Amino acid sequence: MDESGFMLQPLVRRTWAPRGETPSQYSWDRRDRLSGIAALTLSPVRDHFGLYFQLHASNIHAEEVIAFLKRIHQHLGRNFILILDRYSVHRHAVRLLQEAGVDWLEVEWLPSYAPELNPVEMVWNHTKYGDLANFIPDDIDHLRQEVDHSIEGIDNEQDLLRSFFSYTGLAL
Repeated sequence: MDESGFMLQPLVRRTWAPRGETPSQYSWDRRDRLSGIAALTLSPVRDHFGLYFQLHASNIHAEEVIAFLKRIHQHLGRNFILILDRYSVHRHAVRLLQEAGVDWLEVEWLPSYAPELNPVEMVWNHTKYGDLANFIPDDIDHLRQEVDHSIEGIDNEQDLLRSFFSYTGLAL
């Protein structure tokens, strides 16, 4: 599980253009943003990958993390192991869940700073640097629509989700 932000400002990436015709992007200084939370799941019995995500209009706090985890638990209908980085919001959310006596969640912590071990980082990479590179949204609703479209496209690609896990080098 991991979080990321999406800005109205375009993420400028290198692109191709005819010789002598430098591509230009015109946008104004806009600070609105969306926060996203996502989790990749693996069913060892079915050898099936799943992708869960939510977008929020503000920063994600422990309460949103807890609600997201409860939604995943409700959908899966069983206990699961959650692999998290050591972000303070994650630690706070896990502490609150443990204090509440939640028994359907087991947590394994990633090393202090190891984004290369988190397969959800590849979801953000694919969305931001692939699908939304050089994209200039009209407004926050347009940005939400395109992020939804990008991530829903990832969810339908089992080979792509498998590659995100493979990238980490972790044994499945």
